[in-house]
Amino acid sequence: MTLYLGRGEGGLYENVLEAIRKRNPKLNLQIRRGVTAALANTIVAEARAGVRRADVFWAVDSGAIGLVAEAGLARPLPADLTGQLKSGFQYPQWAPVTGRIRTLPYNTERVSPEQIPDSVMALADSKLSIGWAPAYASFQSFVTGMRLLEGDKVTADWLRGVNARAKSYAGELGVVMGVERGEVDLGFANHYYTLRLKSGKPDAKVDLAFTKNDAGCLVNASGILALSEGDLPINFIRYLLTQEVQSYLASEAYEIPLVNSVAPCRPAAAE
Repeated sequence: MTLYLGRGEGGLYENVLEAIRKRNPKLNLQIRRGVTAALANTIVAEARAGVRRADVFWAVDSGAIGLVAEAGLARPLPADLTGQLKSGFQYPQWAPVTGRIRTLPYNTERVSPEQIPDSVMALADSKLSIGWAPAYASFQSFVTGMRLLEGDKVTADWLRGVNARAKSYAGELGVVMGVERGEVDLGFANHYYTLRLKSGKPDAKVDLAFTKNDAGCLVNASGILALSEGDLPINFIRYLLTQEVQSYLASEAYEIPLVNSVAPCRPAAAE
């Protein structure tokens, strides 16, 4: 079986794959790693050329999953598999694996919670200094969400306003670390980066703020879909939705489990 794996999560997904290999020594699991969006485009391009190299696609961003599914390349999943997922996350052609929430990590010595607007749109005109990772897939999904909610023109104006004073980072962990160092007042990042930092550094000068009912609090998901027939791709997806894997990703990555029977996990410093 060939898995196309979106790069991310600091090697935690690799640990899951290694566990699968140890339990199934006869499984010949081939892995192609890359940027999630690039792999999605590759799958679509290969299909157009009459080639199928991937049996399963595990992406760190649901937008990439949507691209492949909308191209008609995803195999329908059994109802008993999708039925174990939480309400609002049940789809016929792909399974969300874990959720991640858009947040505003802020420096607790530079900013008080009262200074942070509860509308992400208000940040374009705010005097707060901002950190962002505009090339990061999760940020791009957030922008897509804003486009759908607010329209292209409003989103473009917002981006120009923020860009005029934002400090750029290579990734969202860098954003959170920059916030904690006091380089900027706040930033845009998925929730788990702050929780991971606070888990290893309980006195970190960073906390989380949330906007309300807008793209700033988007719940995105990593996801997986089957591209070939047979039991193997479906069984692989089933394993990612087990208590074992969901609890591991919740406790180690602080992502949100999306299976009904598994509860989220938070570090003690964030309680």
